[in-house]
Amino acid sequence: MTLSREIVATWRGPGAVVSRLYAEGQREDRALMLLMAACALFFISQMPQLARQAHLDGADLNPRLGGALMAWVVIAPLLFYALAFVAHLLAKLLGGQGTAYGARLALFWALLASAPLLLLNGLVAGLIGPGLELTLVGVAWTIAFLWFWIAGMVAVNRRGAT
Repeated sequence: MTLSREIVATWRGPGAVVSRLYAEGQREDRALMLLMAACALFFISQMPQLARQAHLDGADLNPRLGGALMAWVVIAPLLFYALAFVAHLLAKLLGGQGTAYGARLALFWALLASAPLLLLNGLVAGLIGPGLELTLVGVAWTIAFLWFWIAGMVAVNRRGAT
């Protein structure tokens, strides 16, 4: 399936999509691509808010964009790899049978599949600004991300190591 179809399918059943991706075998190149695509979308989602802040402050936008790019494309992937490793260890302590690759895949896919809501969050932050609307979209993204991640972790740990 194409990436966009997999994202839509994730909103109907996240565990099934992660199971399907996991069954295709360990592909670190795919996991890295999913993570980098998610981080790129996270960076793009920050652009409207950064532009709004720069305009309101009368500051230059480029340094803010450069800092956000560095944070999302260089630093965040390293932190997400560490978070996936911690999640794998926690799953092992709870009796999970999955692999570290499965934990990475579940986290990275949850980040990418929930990115459309994060893009909406960025638009709301840039066009409307702080308020109830931004909070509601942020809460919706958090719930979706956690739902996708937990369902993915359950799927890869139930299936066992392959």
